[in-house]
Amino acid sequence: MEDAQPPDGAQPPLPSAGPSPEAPPPLPGAEPVAAASAGAAPAAPAAPAAAGDNAAPPLPADGVGVSPAGAPPLPEEEEDPLVVAEREREAAEKAKEAESLQIPPYDEEALKEFYTDLKDAEREGEVNRILSAFKLNPFEQLNLHNDATNEEVRRQYRKVSLMVHPDKCKHARAKDAFEVIGAAQKELLDEEKRAKLVFLLQHAKEEVKKDWKKAAKGDAAVRLAALMDEDGKQGVAAAFEQTDEFHEQWRIKARDVLARAEWRRRKLTKRIGEETERAKEEFKEEKAAAKQKVQHEKAWEKTREERVGSWRDFVGPKGGAKKQKTLGGLKPPKSKESDSERRYIQRPTGEQFRPPPMKHAGPKREEKD
Repeated sequence: MEDAQPPDGAQPPLPSAGPSPEAPPPLPGAEPVAAASAGAAPAAPAAPAAAGDNAAPPLPADGVGVSPAGAPPLPEEEEDPLVVAEREREAAEKAKEAESLQIPPYDEEALKEFYTDLKDAEREGEVNRILSAFKLNPFEQLNLHNDATNEEVRRQYRKVSLMVHPDKCKHARAKDAFEVIGAAQKELLDEEKRAKLVFLLQHAKEEVKKDWKKAAKGDAAVRLAALMDEDGKQGVAAAFEQTDEFHEQWRIKARDVLARAEWRRRKLTKRIGEETERAKEEFKEEKAAAKQKVQHEKAWEKTREERVGSWRDFVGPKGGAKKQKTLGGLKPPKSKESDSERRYIQRPTGEQFRPPPMKHAGPKREEKD
């Protein structure tokens, strides 16, 4: 009977477990296959190779591909030395990390002392920061942004004051730092002083924004971000104002603006002081001159009688008793008949020539009986 041919496309039956028919024959003196010695039925022969072009090759059974007993083993491939070194290095790092994670026993007192020293160092560092901060900007003294609210100022003051309080901080200048932050809080909570400070800080902020716009004009990254943002370039600028970089630039620019404003204020104060002193000196000079004039007038009035008396003595007769003054202050001429010192002879008063009275030119008056 001829062997039945499987239909085209059908998969042949799987071979039973056992040595492959293509396996090499056993070496002489070797024992036969265990399956034959156990009395098992021999494996069915494999299907002929000419079962069809589309037929799949038979799957190998268990144990297929294993070197038969007595065959020499294949040589093992050598590992790359770099791979071996990398593996050893990773193992050493893992071992070191495991050792570091192991917490050794510690002394509680030493740990408390360590944390105490750490807090003392933080307190001293905060004192040094306050004393070295820019003295014209109370926001910087309290370690706040220039746009902090009053509530943030109060909260930050409570936090910093607990760190630098002279009763808790051992720094030699802790009291000075405590007074500095107290004055800073007082200035920021004063509406009038805060308004003046905010005006100068806003001027510094506008200068920072102007510099950023000038620098971002030719920046491709800013243009791309403006295209992706809903608000365009304004949105990018608003996002930049929220960054730490912007606040740092604002803090540096605020130093310059506040320093120039303080220099102008001191210069103006000095000029006002000089003008005030000059006005005071002029007022003192005028007051002294007026006082001297009043004293001179008083002295002049007091010496009036002396001056008049000395003049009377000068114009009056020399020696003898003073004669009574005639009415009107005029003296009659002396009657002299002859004068040896003069060439003319003065006649007596009765003999002197007197012209006749003038006749009236008008009508004659009638004489009354």
